[in-house]
Amino acid sequence: MSLGDDHHSSGDYGGAGQTRLRLPEEDGGPRRGGRSSSRSLVTVVGVVVLLIAAIAFANRGGDDSASAGGGDENKPKTSATAPSGTRPVQSGFAHDEQGAQSAAANYAVALGSDGMFDKAKRHEIVQAIAAPGWVDRLQSGFDADYSAAFLKSIGLDENGQAPTGATFVNRTLPAGTKVTSFSNSAATVEVWCNGLFGLTGEKTTNPVTTNWFTVTMKLNWAGSDWKVLETSQRNGPTPVPGDSPVSGADEMSKAVQEFGGFTYAR
Repeated sequence: MSLGDDHHSSGDYGGAGQTRLRLPEEDGGPRRGGRSSSRSLVTVVGVVVLLIAAIAFANRGGDDSASAGGGDENKPKTSATAPSGTRPVQSGFAHDEQGAQSAAANYAVALGSDGMFDKAKRHEIVQAIAAPGWVDRLQSGFDADYSAAFLKSIGLDENGQAPTGATFVNRTLPAGTKVTSFSNSAATVEVWCNGLFGLTGEKTTNPVTTNWFTVTMKLNWAGSDWKVLETSQRNGPTPVPGDSPVSGADEMSKAVQEFGGFTYAR
């Protein structure tokens, strides 16, 4: 509620037409109506002003001790999301349906990143998200998917690097999540995603395109966090494309370099 709203409600509650204060008559003489009326009006106005001030102060949400210093140490301890690649979530996901959805969305971002095209980074990602006992199975499956032949077909070298003068883009942007099954030890979550994929550059034959797909993740509660058992993917749902003009290679390359991708989602 804004201060303006407080003022309005205070006026309705403590207006002169609803609150009356009667002053005692002066000793030894008759009551003078004009002066009493004036004093009553002043008193009523004073009460209303005090009520407004009290409500406004209460709605500030702070106290004198919090504002006494007036220094930078009293500012909110927040920071903008930076494209540094540092994992912002340091603790495990909650042991409930929402926690499972958050885990699935974040894991979809990690598994749908350009890091998956580099073997060392891919193994690091898989080891971080895989359920105990499932690391080798997931890792071997992803290694087969990102074979040298596949990397070559999309314009990358065997190490997943883009040609000189080009930038490889692979980003996954979750649009929503849905739990299809849940228990204390297991959950299946679908993550609806939009993706960016391709190479920037004037001479590229694989320009950056966008597509829609749904990732299904089977998760297991591994003592203190949700971990991945297996994943699968299907196309869609796909909305009707808009009429936004396609950006040129230079604009797209600049955007990719200036707008860092997120390492987390929900």
